[in-house]
Amino acid sequence: MDLEFKEDDWVLLKVFPLKGVTQFGKKEKLSLRYVGPHKIIQRIGQVAYMLELPLEMSLAHPVFHVSMLKKVVGDPSLIVPVETIEVNEELTYEEIPVAITDRQVQKLRNKEIVSVKVLWRSQQVEEATREAEEEMKKKYPNLFE
Repeated sequence: MDLEFKEDDWVLLKVFPLKGVTQFGKKEKLSLRYVGPHKIIQRIGQVAYMLELPLEMSLAHPVFHVSMLKKVVGDPSLIVPVETIEVNEELTYEEIPVAITDRQVQKLRNKEIVSVKVLWRSQQVEEATREAEEEMKKKYPNLFE
């Protein structure tokens, strides 16, 4: 099934959330996958579209492949933006660690794995995940003071 859009259609844009600065390949259950809606201004070639982006996304190039878009079903004027998401040119946004809420030591046969429960703030939403204590001390030493 080929996706095809027309000018003046409304679409959602796929984004890739990252923990901290760069932790690729890690998907969180409740993180946002799409932002928008955005209006299609122009079709460029067979599989690319130019979108009308808000000022917060001015760093991102306005032309996107069809695989990055998802059609908005319904009236886009009725969609109320929940929060403003600042997206960089790689279509990612940064999550900020707020606090360490718990520390856990898992004992294996030959070694111990120490993990901490980190409270993250992603825009206006807070969620907690378990991370390796050693990596968190390297990236965010201020949380352990």
